[in-house]
Amino acid sequence: MARKRFTRSLRFVLTASYALFFTLLISTVGLIFRQNLKSSLEQQLREGLDQEWGAVKGYLRIEKGRPLWYFDDQDDDEAGIVARLRRIYLLTDSNGVEKQASALYRTLGIDSPEEIRTTLRSQHTVWKEKRDPKGVPYLIRAGAIYDEQHHEMYYLALGRSSAESRRILQGFTWLMIGVIPLMILGGCLLGWIYAGRALAPVLHVAQAAQRISGSNLSLRIPTRDAGDELDFLIETFNQMIERLENSFRQVRQFSTDVSHELRTPITVIRGQLEVALFTARNTEQYREAIQDSMQEIERLSQIVRALLLLAQAETGQVVLQKSSVDLSAIARDMVDEFQIPAEEARVKLIAGEMPQECVGDLDRVQIERMISNLLSNALKFTPPGGQVTVSIVGRQNEAELHIADTGFGISPEHLPHIFDRFYRVTCADTLSSPEKGLGLGLSFVSWIVKAHNGTVKVSSTPGEGTEFVIALPAVAVAVNHF
Repeated sequence: MARKRFTRSLRFVLTASYALFFTLLISTVGLIFRQNLKSSLEQQLREGLDQEWGAVKGYLRIEKGRPLWYFDDQDDDEAGIVARLRRIYLLTDSNGVEKQASALYRTLGIDSPEEIRTTLRSQHTVWKEKRDPKGVPYLIRAGAIYDEQHHEMYYLALGRSSAESRRILQGFTWLMIGVIPLMILGGCLLGWIYAGRALAPVLHVAQAAQRISGSNLSLRIPTRDAGDELDFLIETFNQMIERLENSFRQVRQFSTDVSHELRTPITVIRGQLEVALFTARNTEQYREAIQDSMQEIERLSQIVRALLLLAQAETGQVVLQKSSVDLSAIARDMVDEFQIPAEEARVKLIAGEMPQECVGDLDRVQIERMISNLLSNALKFTPPGGQVTVSIVGRQNEAELHIADTGFGISPEHLPHIFDRFYRVTCADTLSSPEKGLGLGLSFVSWIVKAHNGTVKVSSTPGEGTEFVIALPAVAVAVNHF
């Protein structure tokens, strides 16, 4: 198992990949150099034979079918040149009858008459390779020469040993065989070292990740400020941890909220039932206790439903059903819907200035819930004789929904917390206790606004009133107003 894990490790895979690539690269380069060396040696050998071919024409004359060599035998240089030209040499007539041949050429084998006639008919230079009895290779240049005086054609073949070229090529090949494995081994070693260095930050990230648990999700892995892929991985991992932390926080908040908010109604229900059990004497008293308990149970059900809905919304389980709707029409409809509650509270509810049309890609149900929660709060905290105004201000690619009241207002110390769950504001001006309610309305408002990529602001002056301003982007606003 340990061996299997080792071969599957990223370091081993990177090193093996690097070694394979390096091997292919070095082998390819070596083969290319070998081929170039072979071509260069062969080209040099051919060029030497071409030069000797030209020299033969300067020293050899064929007179009446007899080959004669004209040179100064007293000149050592010329004598040496002619001796070298005649070392591997064959001259025949057009029928393949031998005129002259060196002893060394005879050991290579005299060309057949058919081969000679074929070469003369083609009138092209022919290159071929022959070997002596010991296996030494020779490169032969064969072709036609002419007796200009008698207009006759002869067959001439010159040769040179290619043993030295083969020895050089063989030496280079053995050098490749010996050096390339060492280079590959060195490359593998360097690849292993550098792969380890490259993966060391990944191991550090893994060790840091191991220290993160459900109890310390606030930890973050520090970036290396290198701007590379690993930093991007660290940033992505930190973002994932942040999302997990938010999820854990929501779960803990949900548990805390449930335990806190359900404790009171459950205690009340239990107390009422115990009192009824021990003190009730007639049916009316039992009925009254049951009615009170039913009210608390209904309140308990509302809390549970609201908490579940808010938890689902904040965890992304509630998907907005967006469509093209008119925000101005929704606002006017909600003002009309709340006229009866406003009259009961003796508060004047009016639709202020707003565009004739304010069309955007919105979730109608959630927008109506948002406006309903804000209007409920405004009516609740506005004394009789007060006023609540709903208006819309159009801006570039954005609409601002304003809901302002002339109520008791909110003290500055309460403003940062009004969107928190179950946070209730005590109206100090009326010396009342926190208003009855779930304390979740503004939490829903905050989520609905964020889900629409909007913003919500609140400004309030104690004793003068409060104004909520919700900005919703990507809303087309008509120019004309009521």
